[in-house]
Amino acid sequence: MTKKETKNVTKAPEGYTPRLQALYKEKVLPALLKDMGVKSPMAAPKLTKIVINIGVKDAREDIKALEVAKEDLTAIAGQAAQVRRAKKSISNFKLREGMPIGVRVTLRGARMYEFMERFIMIACPRIRDFQGFNPSFDGKGNLNLGIKEHYIFPEIDVEKSPKAHGMNITFVTTAGNDKSGRLLMDYMGMPFRKSATK
Repeated sequence: MTKKETKNVTKAPEGYTPRLQALYKEKVLPALLKDMGVKSPMAAPKLTKIVINIGVKDAREDIKALEVAKEDLTAIAGQAAQVRRAKKSISNFKLREGMPIGVRVTLRGARMYEFMERFIMIACPRIRDFQGFNPSFDGKGNLNLGIKEHYIFPEIDVEKSPKAHGMNITFVTTAGNDKSGRLLMDYMGMPFRKSATK
């Protein structure tokens, strides 16, 4: 973790453990050790961070749109969001190096578990015609999800944020492979499509 990232991690009150974190230690970890046939808790996959990105196409012409997106993501994550800028110029997209293109937040520790629980229990049921996610893993056990509208989060005030934003959420794990990553996410309660094979 870099110094910059450490700065953005808000420490939980002493003695406080999020419900989902306690669930991992008490039920998920023992189940993973049994299913994977390993004895050491260090060998079992765990969640290390959650990265949330919102791209803001209008940011090039309207800086206010970027500010609204930043406020929205901060409200959703419970942690200050950072402005992301273009790393290089792309003439076809009228993009210049250093231009603001979106906002991002990286969650670890208590905030990570709190966000995941709110996402699964509150936000997902608010997705229109939701039947579960397709298990989109990256080959190393990290799960990537695309959300079409950030309005699924109750923290968003539609009047203050009139334009719907899509967002990408990455659940980064220590799994190392998709099978272990899927097993971890299943036990953590991630709602996948029933037809999706494990």
